[in-house]
Amino acid sequence: MKNEEISLETKKALALSLKKAMRHKNFSKITVKEIIQDCGVNRNTFYYHFDDIYALLRWMLTEEAIEVVKHFDLLVDYEDAIRFIMDYVDENDYIISCAYDAIGRDEMKRFFYSDFIAITSSLINNADEKAQKHLDPEFKDFLANFYTEALAGTLVDWAREKHIKDKEKIILYLKTIIETSLNYFNL
Repeated sequence: MKNEEISLETKKALALSLKKAMRHKNFSKITVKEIIQDCGVNRNTFYYHFDDIYALLRWMLTEEAIEVVKHFDLLVDYEDAIRFIMDYVDENDYIISCAYDAIGRDEMKRFFYSDFIAITSSLINNADEKAQKHLDPEFKDFLANFYTEALAGTLVDWAREKHIKDKEKIILYLKTIIETSLNYFNL
């Protein structure tokens, strides 16, 4: 096994241990010691891969959800990408709730924002290129920031209030906004 493969397997094992802990404990109460004992690695191994538990959480969410979304053709499959993210949150709601309770809404939004901005920018740039509109880069940055803020905020709010808000309706709303925007700018 190559070093990269071993490293990836170690990170996955650490993430699985974090998930286990998050099922029954507040995120702020989870310790590196608890994770490494469950995982069967030493403290140095943990810190070789991650600066802290928050970095492990970020890696886990990015690896399991955000990286997958980046492989969608967002001009065609944006609805599938949105559905994938919302299904991931559904299936892992205890992770999102645990992290939310520890770091709060604004930090969760920033967390998602930092991952979604690249995806949103890519969607806008690809649409602009396909339509050959050559939108002002500053305007494209504005659009990317605007939509990323909205998407991150909507996702965080929905994750906390799933019992109140209908997932299919939110997907329809987001799809409508994206389609309307793309059509408006002839993208």
